[in-house]
Amino acid sequence: MHIFITGVAGFLGSNLADFYLKKGFKVSGNDTLIGGSLDNLDSRVNFYKYDCEDIIKNSELYKNVDVVIHAAAFAHEGLSIFSPYLITKNVFAGSVSVFSAAVKNKVKRIVYCSSMARYGNIPQPFKEDDEPNPTDPYGIAKLAAEKVLINLCEVHGIEYNIAIPHNIIGPKQKIDDPFRNVAGIMMNMMMQGRQPVIYGDGNQTRSFSDVEDCIFCIDKLALDQNIKSQIFNIGPDENYITINNLFSKIANLFQFNQGPQYFPERPNEVKLSNCSADKARKVLNYNTKFGVDESLKKMSEFVKKIGPKKFIYNYNLEINNHLTPVTWKEKKF
Repeated sequence: MHIFITGVAGFLGSNLADFYLKKGFKVSGNDTLIGGSLDNLDSRVNFYKYDCEDIIKNSELYKNVDVVIHAAAFAHEGLSIFSPYLITKNVFAGSVSVFSAAVKNKVKRIVYCSSMARYGNIPQPFKEDDEPNPTDPYGIAKLAAEKVLINLCEVHGIEYNIAIPHNIIGPKQKIDDPFRNVAGIMMNMMMQGRQPVIYGDGNQTRSFSDVEDCIFCIDKLALDQNIKSQIFNIGPDENYITINNLFSKIANLFQFNQGPQYFPERPNEVKLSNCSADKARKVLNYNTKFGVDESLKKMSEFVKKIGPKKFIYNYNLEINNHLTPVTWKEKKF
């Protein structure tokens, strides 16, 4: 079995690569190394450095591939309000390039890692058959890419499944990106002896999902012949917490005695965000093996080993006005 993973040097991609190498599969993948790192990669991975938007490279490398798992994305939901072209071009055009090349090469199956940002501001818990109402360009682009995938696969007879992960945490997560990964940002700032940032009042609710639990589900979506042409929320629905509570849990792990810094809330941020896992439990036999406390502990142990990192501002702000978070405008991280 030959698996191709986009974003293979990133957090989710590299953990997926490790999983499939252990199963004895051939694993290939690409990454720009903007959000990923070669340190994450096993030497047995056939690695190619290029952007998913390069349809020529995709078309060349997807030959003799059985399954394409599209995990790559500029996963910057909040930033997409202020850099919409950058984020949507990567998320939408990059995804369409991947899907087109996979269809051209007649791969057996495509698994697309979408985002709970597709749901937006609708009643929770979010269910797969709800009508999405994304509130930012990132969520809109993710949803649009889903629609293109379904269209292409139905027309050309290619199998697909769509995974909707939410707030994945665990080892190998990037901690030096000031625009995403709230748990990683908090851990990095605490190691530097600096007060982490919370936007708004901190009472936003989020579900945090262990990367190993997500991989269990993605593997089913990639290989189970009885599961095709479906969309699944993959992540817990029983342990959602506030951002304030997340800060407290991480502070305990790092023995950090200062409080957070509060800044104005970010525009269009969904306040209450929680998915139903009923379908995944029923069809995928999913269950939460790792609660948020255990997941944060595993992640903190990894983060302490690699040590504090200087925050890297890889992306420019396309819109800089009175709504742009001052933490980004003034590079306060």
